[in-house]
Amino acid sequence: MKDWRMRTGLVIGDEGLEKLKNSKVIIFGVGGVGGFAAEAIARAGVGNITIVDFDDIDITNINRQVIALHSNVGKLKVEAMKERLLDINPELKINAVAKLYNAETSDEILCEDYDYAIDAIDMVSSKIHLIEKCTEKGIKIISSMGMGNKLDPTKIEITDIYKTSMCPLAKVMRRELKSRGIKKLKVVYSTEKAIEPKKKIMNGNKMTAGSVSFVPSVGGLVIASAVIRDLINEMQG
Repeated sequence: MKDWRMRTGLVIGDEGLEKLKNSKVIIFGVGGVGGFAAEAIARAGVGNITIVDFDDIDITNINRQVIALHSNVGKLKVEAMKERLLDINPELKINAVAKLYNAETSDEILCEDYDYAIDAIDMVSSKIHLIEKCTEKGIKIISSMGMGNKLDPTKIEITDIYKTSMCPLAKVMRRELKSRGIKKLKVVYSTEKAIEPKKKIMNGNKMTAGSVSFVPSVGGLVIASAVIRDLINEMQG
């Protein structure tokens, strides 16, 4: 009987497949970026995944989120993502946490030893807290910067937070992390200058960012590539 991971095994070998099967990855946010990261992580064969997101699927998510369909609008994102990932790998050990990550919920959510954490959170305060906690616990983390109001996915790259430019979110994160004594952070970000939205739509006191199908998705796939390569490199010493 054929193994669904056969093609991946041709690239990373049986040892690599076993390493990924035994790895534990936690993903914060399964929207435009995090959803594609989660799917790619699962398809690569990571055997233990926790997904964290408090939100449900909105009709405006359909343009860019892998789980968003007209048929599941209103469903919890983590539940839709869990079903999808189990259909990819029925043996996957998956924990779906329908909660907002913040200082109050941190200890409850980040309660296990993970090999890697993926930060695809929108809220700056939650991002900073998560990065601090992972740094304290010695958990490897990669963080997504802003992917909104962009059109060119070829401008997305992996770097250290202190080597970023152009991205307004990265600028805030550099300042906040520096003040907290955090000296490095692997990030995925875009060097493309943000496009001014054609209309101003407010969400509370914040302007809604524009988005397309192919920028957040590429950001998520680039994150997944970094995580998988790091996990494999650990095995190789």
